[in-house]
Amino acid sequence: AQTIRQLHPQIFEWLSLHDMNVIIIIILMVLVSGITMISTLLILILEKTNMIGTLKALGTKNSSIRKVFIYNAVYIIGRGMIWGNAIAIGLSLLQLKFGIFKLNQESYYVSEVPVNLDLTHYLLINFGTLIACTLMLIIPSFIITKISPVKAIRFD
Repeated sequence: AQTIRQLHPQIFEWLSLHDMNVIIIIILMVLVSGITMISTLLILILEKTNMIGTLKALGTKNSSIRKVFIYNAVYIIGRGMIWGNAIAIGLSLLQLKFGIFKLNQESYYVSEVPVNLDLTHYLLINFGTLIACTLMLIIPSFIITKISPVKAIRFD
């Protein structure tokens, strides 16, 4: 008796290549979203430089100001994740029900793109993305400690 892996090793090699592609795509998406969030945080800091100077002049700790900006950035990340999940789940459900995205069966062994809606995968990817993006924001938030209250209040 032979297993299906022994009977059709080419198919399983092809599938393992696609698993690696998925991992690479997810890593690239997390990096792009992290870089976008870093630039968003820097823009928020530049827009609020005057406020940061005023808060520092009033005696607010740098860590407290940094927390405000990180919480604001996490809120923005969360909103983006909610919209992204809604679109992804919506497209996945449409594909499951109607098979919108077709494939050449001779090349891919299936007639339409297969979809697997797994709550665990969604939760793990969302949690990992949130943690990775938040960790990427910690270093740029230290720019707040370099802002001088006097120069920041004069900043336009």
